[in-house]
Amino acid sequence: MKYFCKLSAIALCLSAFLPCTAFAADEITLSEAQAMIAAAEKKAAEIKLPMNIAVVDSGGNLVAFGRMNNSILVSIGISIDKAWTAASVKLPTNVLATVTQPGQSLYGINTTNNGRVVVFGGGFPIKAKDQVIGGIGVSGGSVEQDMEVAQAGLAALKR
Repeated sequence: MKYFCKLSAIALCLSAFLPCTAFAADEITLSEAQAMIAAAEKKAAEIKLPMNIAVVDSGGNLVAFGRMNNSILVSIGISIDKAWTAASVKLPTNVLATVTQPGQSLYGINTTNNGRVVVFGGGFPIKAKDQVIGGIGVSGGSVEQDMEVAQAGLAALKR
C-alpha cells in the first residue's frame, strides 16, 4: 500500500507539468471519424455500392460507424474488424494479405484474437504526424472497391 501511495504522489506531481490535452491530439476525434465516414459514403454512392464503414481509435475502440441502406449484413462485423486490424498491427490489411501466406513471416496471424484479424484489403491505419491514431475499415464490395472507399475516407482527414 505504501508503494501505491508513493507512486500516486509521483504521478500527481508529474501531472502538474503535463498539459491536460497531452494525449487528446494523438487520437482520432468523433468529428474527424464522422467526416471520414461521410467521405467514404460519398465514394460508395458514386460507385453505386452500399457499404459499411467503421472508424476505431488507436486502441481499436469503435469511434464511429456508418451502415448504408441495403449494405450486406455480414459486412458490419467485417468492416469493424478491418479497422481494428489496421489500427492493431499498424498496417493496411491488404499488406497483411501478402505477409500472411504460407511460408511468410505472419502466417497464421489471422487465427489469433479469436479470428478477428482480417488479412484482405479494406482496412487502413489512420495516421497523423507519423503516428497511428486509429483505423478505418470498409466492407460491402470487392476488395478493390472496399479499398477505394476506405481511401476516400482517409483523404478526408485534415490534420
